[in-house]
Amino acid sequence: MTETISVKVSNRYQIALPSLARKELNIRAGDRLLVDIQDGMIILLPQPQDYVEYLTGLHKDIWQNINTTSYLQQERDAWQASPTD
Repeated sequence: MTETISVKVSNRYQIALPSLARKELNIRAGDRLLVDIQDGMIILLPQPQDYVEYLTGLHKDIWQNINTTSYLQQERDAWQASPTD
């Protein structure tokens, strides 16, 4: 969506999502949205039905060329070596 559309806040602090935004994001009546506030902006995101599927592959570039089994073992060893109270 490249066009900026204005919406009005009702006296009950509600807004209507423009049809262009609903169609582009496939938002239907009853769907839930996440509200994120960043740097003075309100960002509405469709709430995923399945968070595992939604987050799959997130930051996969961070783990490139890293042996994850070795990394995990180092983390476990560090926890075991930590002093306890």
